[in-house]
Amino acid sequence: MKQIIGAAAFLSLLVNTLAFAATGGGDVVITYPKGQVTFSHDSHVGMGLECTKCHAGLFTSKAQHKTVTMKQMQQGKSCGACHNGKTAFTVKANCKNCHK
Repeated sequence: MKQIIGAAAFLSLLVNTLAFAATGGGDVVITYPKGQVTFSHDSHVGMGLECTKCHAGLFTSKAQHKTVTMKQMQQGKSCGACHNGKTAFTVKANCKNCHK
């Protein structure tokens, strides 16, 4: 009986882990006055970032996301919270990294 319970618990953990790993949100296209930016959840999650790194406070939902200016990003808002030249490449002189 203990083996069945243990196997069931392991299977449940495995299924939940795989379901969580498959969650990525896909690509999000954001339109700015100077063009579109495609944010890739897969590339960020693929680097080992936890969802809560951004969704805990920066971006809580699509409805709550507000477009910010590049000046605001350079001051650490939105993507600029990590793309500051220390944690990740800076938003200051790397326009083509995001604006394709």
